[in-house]
Amino acid sequence: MTEAKAPKIVIKDVSKVFRLGKDYFQALDNVSLEVGESEFVTVVGPSGCGKSTMMNLLAGLITPSEGIVTVDGKEVDGPSPERGVIFQAYALFPWLTVRENVEFGLRSRKDISKAERRKIAEHFIEMVGLTQFADSLPKTLSGGMKQRCAIARAYAVNPSILLMDEPFGALDALTRVQLQSQLLDAWSQDKRTVMFITHDVDEAVFLANRVIVMAAKPGRIYDIIPIDLPYPRTDEMRLSPEFAELRNKIWKAVYHQDPNQTYDGPIGPQR
Repeated sequence: MTEAKAPKIVIKDVSKVFRLGKDYFQALDNVSLEVGESEFVTVVGPSGCGKSTMMNLLAGLITPSEGIVTVDGKEVDGPSPERGVIFQAYALFPWLTVRENVEFGLRSRKDISKAERRKIAEHFIEMVGLTQFADSLPKTLSGGMKQRCAIARAYAVNPSILLMDEPFGALDALTRVQLQSQLLDAWSQDKRTVMFITHDVDEAVFLANRVIVMAAKPGRIYDIIPIDLPYPRTDEMRLSPEFAELRNKIWKAVYHQDPNQTYDGPIGPQR
């Protein structure tokens, strides 16, 4: 009998309280979740439900008030190149070219030569379709190109986990759909573990193995919905009755929530 793999990410009994002057705000309340190796999960929920707080805890940018967050069995105690983070704001260095931005995270690696660093950068620049813009500065790029550059930079340092906080939120609809497909193409090649925050229910369904629906006041897991659609995902799939059924189920979970309900089902990845 094959032994089940330990989860890649474990969030166990986590609460987070922020101090706001003399007051306190509870962003997360007793959240537990497991994410498996190579799993792609999306997180949706109303504003103020703690989606970004959960992401920042995983990134090691903040610490929990209660509970524990672990990756590969080790407690998260700060940022790590093992966890690549991509935000809605592109956060590119404006004075560096696309190639130099993608190479930036590799500069601290003493075991990688300048030639190898360039080779790695060019591989991921090609992966996101920016080869002809490798020597361009960010100010000359469209929003979609800037975000593709940010994705290539995150991939270049070879993280085992990608944490993506509404990375396509500021893009036009067509660019957004194109980048969703490109992201899934990249994920299908190396199967990194991905947690992707979005406000777009269609995007959540199209990308994920599972959709985590959160509720607000305080932030908690409201439901976890498996997405039983085969990969590769196609544009035609977006028009299927199965897709529509899942979209409607998640939309209702996000916008018609019982304020007293808390998810009490299985927290781990699909088997």
